Amino acid sequence: MHLAQRPTTARLAFTAVTIGAAGALATPAAAQTVDLTVTIPRLSVAEYHKPYVAVWVEPAGGSARTLAVWYDFDMRNGEGTKWLRDIRQWWRASGRSMRFPADGVTGATRAPGPQQISFTAGRGPLGALTPGQYTLVVEAAREVGGRELVRVPFSWPPKPGQTLRASGSSELGAISLTFRR
Repeated sequence: MHLAQRPTTARLAFTAVTIGAAGALATPAAAQTVDLTVTIPRLSVAEYHKPYVAVWVEPAGGSARTLAVWYDFDMRNGEGTKWLRDIRQWWRASGRSMRFPADGVTGATRAPGPQQISFTAGRGPLGALTPGQYTLVVEAAREVGGRELVRVPFSWPPKPGQTLRASGSSELGAISLTFRR
């Protein structure tokens, strides 16, 4: 099922996995859920288009993992992918190597307001995160509009109940990342 077929609040499930000191796979840890809220601001402009948005996580010194890409994926002949490169930082980090639509990642553009996605660590695009420093990155680009990128640094494993916040100033509003078991 594509995210576009779901209501505004999309839930994706992932299960945490622990890696032992020797690198062997251990038993699954208690499921760690990551709730992300991305607020798309309501702009008063003459010609408004919903933004294309990419969400990814970057480990310190590692490769980016795309968690979500919201774009016009249902356009005829895949024309919506033509403008994905306008989400420039994401495109350079991982977008250009992806095939679209990407199962579990692709979703429709979203209307203004808070948009929520939940992940449970270990499966799907989030995958198993090893302990360390990470940055969640949200980038938006809008036709006849601007671009904006917001970074939210975090440590893994996080403290349950911890909420991290950041905010954009034009194309993105409040971003919050909440960790729970």
